[in-house]
Amino acid sequence: MAKEVSELSVPVPWGEIRGKVWGPDYGRPVLCLHGWADNCGAFNTLIPLLPKECRYVAVDLAGHGLSSHRPPGDFYSLSEYVMDVRRVADALQLRNFSIIGHSMGGDIAGMFSALYPEMVDALVLLDGFGVLPTNSKEISKIVRQGMDAILQFEKKPEEKKRVYTYGKAVERLLAANPSLSEQSVHILLERGLVQVEGGFVFSRDLRVNFKNIMRISLEQSLEMQSRIQASVLVVLSEKGFNRIFSEPAQGEFASTLLQGLKNRHHTVVTVPGGHHVHLNKPEVVAPFVSDLLRTKVLSQSNNGQHKL
Repeated sequence: MAKEVSELSVPVPWGEIRGKVWGPDYGRPVLCLHGWADNCGAFNTLIPLLPKECRYVAVDLAGHGLSSHRPPGDFYSLSEYVMDVRRVADALQLRNFSIIGHSMGGDIAGMFSALYPEMVDALVLLDGFGVLPTNSKEISKIVRQGMDAILQFEKKPEEKKRVYTYGKAVERLLAANPSLSEQSVHILLERGLVQVEGGFVFSRDLRVNFKNIMRISLEQSLEMQSRIQASVLVVLSEKGFNRIFSEPAQGEFASTLLQGLKNRHHTVVTVPGGHHVHLNKPEVVAPFVSDLLRTKVLSQSNNGQHKL
């Protein structure tokens, strides 16, 4: 693949969505969505191993990396991120494309593919399940907890972000994400830090730490899954997301979602490694992703069945 990587900026009503673009202008578009608290650097090591005929657009989700934070009074939820994906697609005039999503980015990718099935030809979920549901008996409690936390945050005087030396920022990110290698930490910090007087602050919006208050039940999640028309590849890691569910019912729901995908003849594979294996050891993940793009996207495009 040509080494050219360019910066991306898409205007949105509150600022800009930033990102990076790899590959030729004419390449088949592939949108790459990172996980919670990461940024588009999460794809730096994987993309160079993928088919060079594609054009990879990796975005910093709102409130992450170099992208603008949402305005005061707004919050971060799945449906807002899905709207941002549509904003980016419209700005780049993408009518038909593939999506690679890691973890939370996989939830966003799954929901987008269900809501706009005609726009997505292939969907790769890296250590994600599409749209992970919540126990319906717990939804009201979790939504209220999330809203209360946001309201409490808004009543506090504005906190100044903690200033770190670069070394301390590395330690902080490693402690928070034990699945990251030290090299991966340095990659994420390229867009994850902003230099200020006396050191560095993390660039992401503190509000991304609050619970997602947009919740759906298992029944709704399966219904949404059934609307996905794209070819789906799920790449799970042995020591990854399935070991760290924040809510007890999620593990059970994940297996139901995976079975639903298998029943529709989608592909589910498991690779050795942790939650960030696509960044730490991309050579483990790349063959599966490359195979999907070649067989389900590029071969169809060569037959003239797809339009850019």
